[in-house]
Amino acid sequence: MRLHVGCAQWTHKAWPVAGTEKLRSYAEWCNAVEGNTTFYATPTRETVTAWAEQTTDDFRFVLKFPRKVTHDERLRSSGDEARRIFLEAIEPLGPRIHALWIQLPASFGPSDLPALGDFLRRQPSGFRYAVEVRHPAFADDPGPLHQVLSAADAELVPFDTSVMFASPPTSDAERDAWSKKPRLPVRPHAVTDSPIIRYLGRDDPARTVEGWQRWLPVIARWLREGRSPTVFVHTPDNAEAPALARRFHAEVAALVPGLEPLPEPQPTTLF
Repeated sequence: MRLHVGCAQWTHKAWPVAGTEKLRSYAEWCNAVEGNTTFYATPTRETVTAWAEQTTDDFRFVLKFPRKVTHDERLRSSGDEARRIFLEAIEPLGPRIHALWIQLPASFGPSDLPALGDFLRRQPSGFRYAVEVRHPAFADDPGPLHQVLSAADAELVPFDTSVMFASPPTSDAERDAWSKKPRLPVRPHAVTDSPIIRYLGRDDPARTVEGWQRWLPVIARWLREGRSPTVFVHTPDNAEAPALARRFHAEVAALVPGLEPLPEPQPTTLF
């Protein structure tokens, strides 16, 4: 049984990482990371090769499709050249690519599901695909979306922000998250054997831990069912996110004996 945990990034000004290989230090704390940077710009193969060299074979990336593909072209075939360049660039990661992440704009609603289905059918079969939607209608009636995803063996990526919006923000980072993050109800649901959860807590670690308690039995059940879940822990300032991700893993491990442990960080590399 394996649970992947990670953060929204592998470097942060609050993380005192020595040297230039920040991803290598991060990978001593967590065994997965969100690849948000690929949304804004496709990296060179040389850059991606360096990512591979700084991580072990069992480290996992969830890489976001470029903005041109998901937002500008809205999954139409006119964005296929950008998609091809992206897929060629990330090839050096090989099996470290856990899933390719299709984050859709809030304007992408149920009437656009045929475009999503067509896009998924056009993709090469050598990757897993994970879809994040932000249109409120999908929360009201997720059935048609689940059907499209199931037909393509693609996963749904819920973003649990309920703790963030449970009470008003108390810091600049929380106020920024309050204005930008989606406010959608989340129903725990695994479409495939590799569910992915994004969880946003608060700057107060105690409130972050309190808020994820609802996920612990869900993740434990998925593991017992033979699934391999991935959980990304965010906070508005992300200052303690790697340590929190490790704590989440430890709390799940207390419920699931035999869960494969995380790597042990080297002294003084992070925190």
